[in-house]
Amino acid sequence: MRPLRHRQLIRINPSAVLDPVTIDTAEAFRYPRGMADVPETPLLDTVATPDDLRRLKPEQLRQLADELRQETISAVGTTGGHLGSGLGVVELTTAIHYVFDTPRDRLIFDVGHQCYPHKILTGRRDRIRTLRQGGGLSGFTKRSESEYDPFGAAHSSTSISAALGFAMANKMAGTPGKAIAVIGDGAMSAGMAYEAMNNAEAAGNRLVVILNDNDMSIAPPVGGLSAYLSRIVSSREFLSLRELMKRFARKLPRPFHSAARKTDEFARGMTMGGTLFEELGFYYVGPIDGHNLDHLIPVLENVRDAAEGPILVHVVTKKGKGYGPAEASADKYHGVQKFDVITGAQAKAPPGPPQYQNVFGEALANEADRDPRICAITAAMPSGTGVDKFAQRHPDRAFDVGIAEQHAVTFAAGLAAQGMRPFCAIYSTFLQRAYDQVVHDVAIQNLPVRFAIDRAGLVGADGATHAGSFDVTYLASLPNFVVMAAADEAELVHMVHTCVEHDSGPIAVRYPRGNGVGVPLPTTPERLEIGKGRVVREGKKVAILSLGTRLAEALKAAETLEARGLSTTVADLRFAKPLDEALIRRLLTTHEVAVTIEEGSVGGLGAHVLTMASDAGLTDAGLRIRTMRLPDRFQDQDKPELQYAEAGLDADAVVRTVLKALRWNEAASDVGAASA
Repeated sequence: MRPLRHRQLIRINPSAVLDPVTIDTAEAFRYPRGMADVPETPLLDTVATPDDLRRLKPEQLRQLADELRQETISAVGTTGGHLGSGLGVVELTTAIHYVFDTPRDRLIFDVGHQCYPHKILTGRRDRIRTLRQGGGLSGFTKRSESEYDPFGAAHSSTSISAALGFAMANKMAGTPGKAIAVIGDGAMSAGMAYEAMNNAEAAGNRLVVILNDNDMSIAPPVGGLSAYLSRIVSSREFLSLRELMKRFARKLPRPFHSAARKTDEFARGMTMGGTLFEELGFYYVGPIDGHNLDHLIPVLENVRDAAEGPILVHVVTKKGKGYGPAEASADKYHGVQKFDVITGAQAKAPPGPPQYQNVFGEALANEADRDPRICAITAAMPSGTGVDKFAQRHPDRAFDVGIAEQHAVTFAAGLAAQGMRPFCAIYSTFLQRAYDQVVHDVAIQNLPVRFAIDRAGLVGADGATHAGSFDVTYLASLPNFVVMAAADEAELVHMVHTCVEHDSGPIAVRYPRGNGVGVPLPTTPERLEIGKGRVVREGKKVAILSLGTRLAEALKAAETLEARGLSTTVADLRFAKPLDEALIRRLLTTHEVAVTIEEGSVGGLGAHVLTMASDAGLTDAGLRIRTMRLPDRFQDQDKPELQYAEAGLDADAVVRTVLKALRWNEAASDVGAASA
């Protein structure tokens, strides 16, 4: 173990801090104002791994952190991605890698939005401008990418549980190594974090939790006194004295023992807070300034060498730290498009159809104008789901429950049981976290909870962790559920209205990320007949049965097939459950080949159509049915259109599937070559 360095306090020039408001040239941006004698070779160029970082002198860390911040801004300006959270942990990331023996000590970032500086310091700087691009670095931590990413993350509040697993594995094996979980204040709104902390005491000093507080108001003011107290209470001397006093107190009669324990908690709670964490078995240190390396380094070194544990270190940071536009507007710079580093101006997409999430929000707000029973619930994603649009007009009926999908679903179930019409708006990938509540609290009781499932299908740059691949499969398998998929933004408006009017059980509508296809929005929404699809193009030889927004590709494929003399019907089934059995039976029995297509995994629409056909005895007639769905693997990030082409769910793939089913092998090969 390296010797303590906290006695050698870092001396830095307080003026050597980036003031982005004064930036007016690229050269002024490259180095912070006040940094004289800029070296010919930046320090960051000498750091390929944390081992290189640990060879630096403490007084060099401020400069390194400034250069790391500039590199992060430059990289995200090129690729887009999550910016504000990463800028907020530049100093913290630097300090952790400097103090702890990574990767032997396991560093786990919660969610992973903030991991870009970490990637730069851990051997991936040469690829940092491939972030979130096809074939490039993931926007989150990923085990297959680096030994410095011991645990993949993209959903929140998993870090403490995972770190506890690493710590306990080391303890049981008798091997050295600590596990450090860095978790944000938002992620601490999820019950899973507290479930893990409640079981963490057995890990002892092998577990360190760093609470990155960039929004909470639970902390007393941060300053010199707070930092001094944090250094004192995290020091080996103080911890040894405290342990000695605890042993002495245990020998006292019970009333005196309890009084001594409460006195210790009260004294430290009055000066620093942390009583909640103490009750969960953690030794609390903080709050400390997460941007002040003078404070961070000695405290983390004390924590590293402490005999007592587990320990929670409470650091206070600022999202977007060091970059003026991001500091001034943390919400707009949480996730960004490509942007101009000097001005902060983000690249704007050309004007186009409205985004599905906004269509949903406006449609629901319009419905709520007419119906006081409608309310909307989201789990920490109001703007991402469009619930913010609803909240602007109906603030008393909009509920953001934080990162607590399980609570959101059961809360909605309670509202429904009391006669309200709740809409639970959650991303498909996040609704997975509340599946037991969907089954037990909604489906079994047949409660009319409305699920608005955003980000259905593939999602582009966020990759596999955020893809909405499984919701049709996991919802359509449940008794009592109605499951719809909108083919375009007009259909989404109709389906929102259909959800409102459906009081006989749970109902869900799924729709993708991004913009609609440009169809006019209806002024008067229509109530769709449950379980009834529509034929949008009539033909005779080939039938394409589409669910969701693959309808546009199905229509393109139909044009190509028609040009080859294959008369093609295209149906938008609208419902994955209940199926339009009459329509499906007609299409299967009057066409030579039928193809189902959907933006979901195996077990969805195609499986249900095959089951229906089998149960009805239709398969005995030698029908040629083909199912097109997402492949049975997790797809990495890329542009959505490239992801769907890779998955075999674009128009060319439909044509190839039809021709192969008709045994037009030579023609199918021609199509494949043309589309390659």
